[in-house]
Amino acid sequence: MFMPPASPDTTLSRPVPPDASSQSSTTVIVQGARTPPGLDAPTGAGSRLPLSIRETPATVEVLNQQDLQQRGLRTTREAFDGVVGAIAGNVPGNPAVVSLRGFAGNAVSILQDGVRISTSTVVQRDTNVWHYDQIEVLKGPASVLYGEGALAGVINKVTRKPVPGERALDLLISGGSFGTVYGAAGVNLPVSTEIALRADASYQRSDSLYDVDRNATRSAGLTASALIRPSDRLSLLVAVDHFEDRYKSTYQGLPLIPARYALAPSDAVRTTNGLIADRSLRRINYNPRGAWSGADDTTIRSRLDWAMGDGWTAALDLTGYTADRAFLLADTQSFTAPGAGFPGGSIRQSYQDFRHDQHFWNARVQIGRDGRIAGLRHRFGLGGEYNRTRFVSLRRQAPVGTLPALDLRDPGVIAAPTSAAVFTSGDVTFDSRLEQAALFAEDAVNLTSRWLLVGGARWDHIALDRATIQNATGATDRNAPRFDPVSWRAGTSWSATSGITLYAQYTTAVSPVSSILIASIANSRFRLTHGRSIEAGFKASGWGGRATVTGAAYHIVQSDILTRDPTNPSQSVQGGRQSSRGLELSADIIPVPALQLAAGGSYTDARYDALTELIGGVAVDRAGNRPINVPDTTLFASARYTPGKWLTLGGYLRHAGGFYTDTANSIHVAGHALIDASLSVPVGERATLTLRGRNLTNRFYGEYSGYPATNIYIGAPRSFDIALSARL
Repeated sequence: MFMPPASPDTTLSRPVPPDASSQSSTTVIVQGARTPPGLDAPTGAGSRLPLSIRETPATVEVLNQQDLQQRGLRTTREAFDGVVGAIAGNVPGNPAVVSLRGFAGNAVSILQDGVRISTSTVVQRDTNVWHYDQIEVLKGPASVLYGEGALAGVINKVTRKPVPGERALDLLISGGSFGTVYGAAGVNLPVSTEIALRADASYQRSDSLYDVDRNATRSAGLTASALIRPSDRLSLLVAVDHFEDRYKSTYQGLPLIPARYALAPSDAVRTTNGLIADRSLRRINYNPRGAWSGADDTTIRSRLDWAMGDGWTAALDLTGYTADRAFLLADTQSFTAPGAGFPGGSIRQSYQDFRHDQHFWNARVQIGRDGRIAGLRHRFGLGGEYNRTRFVSLRRQAPVGTLPALDLRDPGVIAAPTSAAVFTSGDVTFDSRLEQAALFAEDAVNLTSRWLLVGGARWDHIALDRATIQNATGATDRNAPRFDPVSWRAGTSWSATSGITLYAQYTTAVSPVSSILIASIANSRFRLTHGRSIEAGFKASGWGGRATVTGAAYHIVQSDILTRDPTNPSQSVQGGRQSSRGLELSADIIPVPALQLAAGGSYTDARYDALTELIGGVAVDRAGNRPINVPDTTLFASARYTPGKWLTLGGYLRHAGGFYTDTANSIHVAGHALIDASLSVPVGERATLTLRGRNLTNRFYGEYSGYPATNIYIGAPRSFDIALSARL
C-alpha cells in the first residue's frame, strides 16, 4: 500500500521555530522512488534541542507515513516489529509490547507527540498507524529526556498535523484474508493564511488478524488538530485524539504439549522437557465466552511556540488524557495428560478480570536559544515538567479449577465466571495517585565547525500514594514510596569527512522493578533500578543524496534488578544485574532512479549477569542465561522496482533469530524469516491499487511469548489483501 508522504514533521517533543511546518507539501508521483531519509532532518525523539539526526550522538530511526504504507504496516505492533533490532508481540494484557536492545516491556517508553503518559505495559495499544505522520525511535537509555523507564529506548508516535496552505484529501480502503477490512481518510484544510485544520479517521475489523477462532477484533481512531499562526513568531496547535479497540474473545497463544500427544508436531519450539508446538492446535482458542479485552482513550493537548528573537524560543505543552481498559481472560493455561473424559488430553485454566480507569494531565515548559558564545555555535534548553495521574485498577484473579477443564482438540465454548465469589486468589482494587515533577537541561556546543559536544541532565521527583483495598472485606493497605533520581548523558559527534559523522555517547537511566502504577505492594517499596550505556557509531550519506548508511555498537547494563537473598532465598532483594551488547547497521540506497533498496540488521548478546530464582523452594542461579523475548539477530531488507509508469514491484524480507520464553532458557522459540511482496499500479493520476501478499512461504512460527511461558503466540499464516489509496 502506497501513500504520498504525510505533512512535514511538526513534532511536539522539542521547540521548533513557528515557520517549521509552513513548508509546502510535495506530491510524490506513485511510480517514483523516494529519496532516502535525510540525516540532516531534525530529530524529534532524540533531543529537545534543534539538532539534526546526524548531529545527535545516538541511533535514531524514523518510519514516516510513506514507509508505513509502502511496507504495508497497518498497526503499531506491525510498525514496531519493523524497527531494526526490535520485535513486537500482541499479548492481550500488553498489546504491541516491544523488545529492543536486549530489554523488553517497561524498558521501552512509548510516547505520543513527545509526552510519556505512563509505562508502555499500561498504556500501549495496537492502534491504526494511519494517524501518525511518523514513528521516531531513539535507541538506548533516554531517562535524561523522558524520565523513568526509558532504559532500552523510546518510541515516539507523531500524529499528523495541519499543513498551512495545503488543501488535500487522503483515502485508503482495503480488504483481505481472515475477513479483514480497513478504511481511513484524512483531510487537510486551510481556513485562512493564519489557520489550518487537519482531521483523520480510521476503522479496521477482522475475524482475526492471526486466523484464530473466536478472536474477532476491531480498532478505530479519530484525530483532529488546528494550527493557528497569527504571526511569524507565534504558533498554537490544539489537538484531540481518540482511539478504541475491542478483542471479542482474548487469545493466550498456542499451549505447548508433550510430543507424544501431538498430531502435527513442528520444529517451531524446542524445550528441555519434551514439549512442542502442535500445528493442529493452530486456530483453537480456549478462552471462555465473555472473555474480552479493549480500551478507549482520549487525549486533548495544546502546544504554544514562541520565537522571541535573537535565537531565543519558548514552548508550552499541555496534555490531558483519560482511558478505560479491560482485560478479561484465562491468564494461565496448562495441559493435562489424557484421563477420564478427555482421551486426548485437556486444558485447565485460571481466570482474571482486570480493569483500568486512568486520568492524567501534564504541563511542560521550556526555553532555549540557538546562538553563539565566544564565536562558537551554542544551543541549549532549560525546562520543567509536572504531571499527575489518578489510576484505579480492579484486579480479580480466580485460580485453576474455577473454569471447567476443556478437551484439548474440541474445547467447545464455556462461559466466563461472573460471580465475585470465584475470585478467591485475588480480589483487590488499587487506588493510586502519582505525582511527578522534573527539571531538565540540555546543551550542545560546537567546539569547531566539525566537532560538537552534547550534554544533558534531568532530576525527577516521583511520589506515589496508593491504597490497596480488599474488595471482600474492605481492609486497606497504604504505601507512599518516593523517588528522586538524576539522569544524565554526555556525547560528541565529529564530521570526519564530507558526509561521514562519527559519534559516541555515555548515558544513564532509571526504572522501577516493575510498572509503578500496577506494581505489587512489595515491589513498590524497592528503590529504582539503574542503567548505564555507552554507544559509538557512524552516520554517512552521499552519492548525490541517494545513499544513507548508519551503524552503531552499544553496551547497556541494568543493575539492582530483583533477585533472591542468598542467605534467605524466600526473600526478594535487589542486587541482580542484566546487560546487553550489540551491533546495528542500516542502509537506504537508490542505485538507479527506478530501484530503491533498504536493509538493516542487528546482533544482540543479552544476558542475566546476576540473577537467582526460587524454584520449588530451592534457589537456582540464572546467571549467563538470555532474557525472555530477546532474539540474538534481526534482519530487514526491501526492494522496490518501478520499470515504468504503470507498475511498481515490492519485495520485503523480515528475519528474527530465536528467543527464550523463560529465564531458565528451557523453552526456545526458533527463529523465522518472512517474505512479503506487493504489486502496485496507478489508477488515474491520483490513486494507486496495491495487491499484497504476506508470509508467502506460509511459515509456521512463534513471534512472542506471553504468560505462561508454555504459551506461544503464533504469527499469522499466509494472507493477501488489496488496497486502493488516493490523494485528491
